[in-house]
Amino acid sequence: MKVVIKDLSIELIKVMSFLIVFVIGVVIGLFSSSHVDRYLTSQPYTLNPNQASVISPSSLCINSFNETVDRNGECLSMERFWFPKNVRHGMNDEELLWRASLVPESARYPYDRMPKVAFMFLTRGALPFLPLWERFFKGQDGMKYSIYVHANPGFEIDVMNSSVFYKRQIPSQTVKWGTVSLVEAERRLLGNALLDFSNERFVLLSESCIPIYNFTTVYKYLVESKYSFLDCYEDPSRYGQGRYNRHMKPNIRPRDWRKGSQWFEMNRALAIKVIADTKYFNLFKRYCTGECYPDEHYMPTFVHMFHEPLNDGRTVTYVDWDLLDRLGGDCTDNVDSTVLG
Repeated sequence: MKVVIKDLSIELIKVMSFLIVFVIGVVIGLFSSSHVDRYLTSQPYTLNPNQASVISPSSLCINSFNETVDRNGECLSMERFWFPKNVRHGMNDEELLWRASLVPESARYPYDRMPKVAFMFLTRGALPFLPLWERFFKGQDGMKYSIYVHANPGFEIDVMNSSVFYKRQIPSQTVKWGTVSLVEAERRLLGNALLDFSNERFVLLSESCIPIYNFTTVYKYLVESKYSFLDCYEDPSRYGQGRYNRHMKPNIRPRDWRKGSQWFEMNRALAIKVIADTKYFNLFKRYCTGECYPDEHYMPTFVHMFHEPLNDGRTVTYVDWDLLDRLGGDCTDNVDSTVLG
């Protein structure tokens, strides 16, 4: 009898212990839940759905047009990623060139890609031949071309919103003739044009350039070409080899030094190589000064050293030097310079 009572006492103690532990657990749980509720209700920006779209000041920036740009809203859809329509972004040069140098691993595009020709205008101000260019593009398929304009900061091209040049100015920096700022502007134009994945060919133009063939001829010639068109040759004179700076050794040797016209046309593969380069560009930025003009030597030398098989070695821009003497400057965009003799 005593053994049975003893066993019942032990079981009763176990049950009471379990109940005590359970009650303590419930109390702790209620206390913790209350504490968490008080903490969460003190964080309105975390839970309030009305605050989900609040843009932090750090996501806003001012571009060179003095416009406020939401950096978080630039690529909200794949369509904007493939076809960026707003060229007035808030990226600086380093950010722009980094993003433009991205190359998809997949060779297939998730959309029907029609190769476009990017017409890149490097100008100080107005485009005097704008009516001629408007006529050149009139009636053409907008999926076959894109336009980018780099003008001095503060200047904005005055065109109607129906113009193909409307809002096609990219964020710019001041450009000074004969300095590395010219090459920086060229790389800036390439970087902006590369953001559109459909751009396959890239033509550099000035405010003095005019087309001498119709759009269809130009488009067909460039898109079907296997090569880029970058003027590149050896010049043993003091205006060529004489501009070489020995401090560029050993990265750039005298036999690597090349010269060429500033006006180029290149395919997407070569354009990416050019804007992704920092090592050799910085060498030119540091040592190609004074009577050494980077716009005549950087790209010809760089392309000759590393990407010569991609280049045809000539330009598609014809310059009328006689007219240059008479009128102060002119260049003519020419699909095949040999046609003009």
